[in-house]
Amino acid sequence: MGELGPMHPSQTTLEAIRVMELEGRSILECAQRLKSPETARGFEQTVEWCQQALEQRGKIVVTGVGKSGKIGQKIAATLSSTGSLAVFLHPTEGLHGDLGLIQSGDVVLALSNTGNTEEVVRLVPILKNRGAKVVAVTGNRSSRLARDSDAWIDAWVSSEACPHNLAPTCSTTLALALGDALAVTLMKVRGFDAKAFAQNHPGGSLGKRLHLKVQDLAIPLEKVASVGPATEIDEVIELATRLHHGAVLVVEGSKLLGIITDGDIRRSLRQREGFFLLKAQDIMTRSPVLAKADMMAQDALELMENRSSQISVLPVVEKEDRVVGLLRLHDLVQSF
Repeated sequence: MGELGPMHPSQTTLEAIRVMELEGRSILECAQRLKSPETARGFEQTVEWCQQALEQRGKIVVTGVGKSGKIGQKIAATLSSTGSLAVFLHPTEGLHGDLGLIQSGDVVLALSNTGNTEEVVRLVPILKNRGAKVVAVTGNRSSRLARDSDAWIDAWVSSEACPHNLAPTCSTTLALALGDALAVTLMKVRGFDAKAFAQNHPGGSLGKRLHLKVQDLAIPLEKVASVGPATEIDEVIELATRLHHGAVLVVEGSKLLGIITDGDIRRSLRQREGFFLLKAQDIMTRSPVLAKADMMAQDALELMENRSSQISVLPVVEKEDRVVGLLRLHDLVQSF
């Protein structure tokens, strides 16, 4: 048999090659721009602020909407897994109560390719008023986000790989690469060695991630707002306001029937004059996401964050789903 002749890629494969080459070129072009002192300034300032925040028991908060939000979740996960405490905050959730996650000295990475995403832009002055440093990761240096932020990281791409130049492709790939670059740079700057850190600092951040369990952080049931299913709505609101844990558990004996969050109460207000005729069972979320008392706290944090709509509280149960308390995202973040 003779030798096979050269194989030529099909149109399908050629399209895949075109996309990967475009995305790869976007990363390489950004790397070249970073060699300029003017472009590098924003990245270097961000590394310095992040290092300071982490040394002072602060954190890095990543935010973004849509595809940028998905990339932001991955960046936060990469930062955390490489020793730099980070959480993802959805801008809409932030504007409706979750800004309690932000404390003075934190660093916020705000992702938006256009730099004009309304939900993200609206957050900036609020974050700065809380004492956080805001870094715009955007391809538009003249955008509202870049202008209003404390620093700018250049995420410009000449075009998307999408044939209509619409679907986020090159821009999201570059944002992801910049997040990886930041995470790895912080690892080196901070001298992070995961194994040595875990062995020598069992009470520190990494040690807690390896050993801390949900039961160590959960608010005991006796200190949590809990009601029966027939409890009047005004009593539910009074308990939620007085104890201020972000949720009320609906129980029957030791059995959890549901949970009432601040969001459940807001949504039930749409019933207007019928609101005060409601009972706890009418507005509770049935079959909520649960945390087992003996599960690792780090796993609970991922359970709360890695979803389309972030969860700020989780009922905690033991064997046979006996409810024993409540876990708050705020307490998890504070502990790490």
